[in-house]
Amino acid sequence: MADRPQSGGPQDGSPDYHWLYGSKGGQPSGDETRAIPQQPRDDDQTQVMPTAARESRGRGEAPRPAAAPAPQQPKRPAKPSRGRPRFRVKWLWALLLVWLVFLVAIPLWAWSRVEKVDALPAEGTRIEDQPGTTYLVVGSDKADDLTEEQQQVVRAGDRSGQRTDTILLLHTGDGPNLLMSIPRDTPVDIPGQGTNKVNAAFSIGGPQLLVRTIESSTGIQVDHYVDIGFGGVINMVDAVGGVEICPQTAMEDPDARLDIGKGCQEADGLTALAYARSRKTSPLGDLDRARRQREVVSAVGSEVMSPWTILNPVRYYRVNMAGAGAVRVSDGTSPFSMARFAFAMTRVDGENGLTCTAPITAPDGPFDQERSPQLFQRIIEDDTDQVGGRLCTPTGLAQ
Repeated sequence: MADRPQSGGPQDGSPDYHWLYGSKGGQPSGDETRAIPQQPRDDDQTQVMPTAARESRGRGEAPRPAAAPAPQQPKRPAKPSRGRPRFRVKWLWALLLVWLVFLVAIPLWAWSRVEKVDALPAEGTRIEDQPGTTYLVVGSDKADDLTEEQQQVVRAGDRSGQRTDTILLLHTGDGPNLLMSIPRDTPVDIPGQGTNKVNAAFSIGGPQLLVRTIESSTGIQVDHYVDIGFGGVINMVDAVGGVEICPQTAMEDPDARLDIGKGCQEADGLTALAYARSRKTSPLGDLDRARRQREVVSAVGSEVMSPWTILNPVRYYRVNMAGAGAVRVSDGTSPFSMARFAFAMTRVDGENGLTCTAPITAPDGPFDQERSPQLFQRIIEDDTDQVGGRLCTPTGLAQ
């Protein structure tokens, strides 16, 4: 009996799907592919397989659970702003500003009280300009700032017959500063007055005639004139709290009201002035006095320029006020020139500078005609580097 062809087979021209769906009620053969049963699906929801699961499955790994979101840290409460440090900084800046104003205002106020004098001669009588700067420093009997008691001690009279016990030339420039004393009894040619002691020029014609006499006798141009009186020495020394003096021997001079022992010691204003003025306690008289005058002036300058003067407002005020009453300066001298003068006075000892007396032949004799022109020429040329011990001696005498 012939087999009846199954419906849907290839015999009747219809496609054969047994290979896909299998025979009804039969078992699929090894060559057949089993149909994957479809899962019921909710039409309203579409399920999406997590990406991590699909990726894991593709690698043959077990699906990993999705990472949990990192817990959020609780926000810390904002710290209250600290206004106190900022407030302190503002106060510090304000105090610094006030201090700077004080440091500038006090010298300007003091400078306005400094007496100016017509000390420099007319242009036609002057010598040509020279390198460097030279100050003529005069110690006079100006005692305006002394009390009656102090005037009795130093026996200072009025200024009707002004005299000078101290004549110094301070030169500053490219080389070491040089402070040179000119003994007051040195005979020189005073313009229009003949030959006389150098300090007579000050008594006869005041600062102008003294400047002309110094310039004509030495060939050194004077750029600025500074007059320091008795009161200036006393008040300046007291303003800085005293200075150190170093007498080489015990000194007793009733005329100068001086009685001190040998060796370095602190001196107040009256003692320092008496120490600088005494001329009867040494066989060299005026020459040793000139050396002590340079010592006192240099000591005062060092104390004035010390940091403690700037840091101590009381001392700073006293120094400026004492300085204003202590000096008279030539017209045209600026406060900056005086500041350079004060600084230079602190640099005239040891390696910082040179101190000496103009070369002379004897305590009351004229300038040494061999050595003095050489020293003066070094100053004129601003060549103080070439000044040696032969030209610059403490007493001016040849050694």
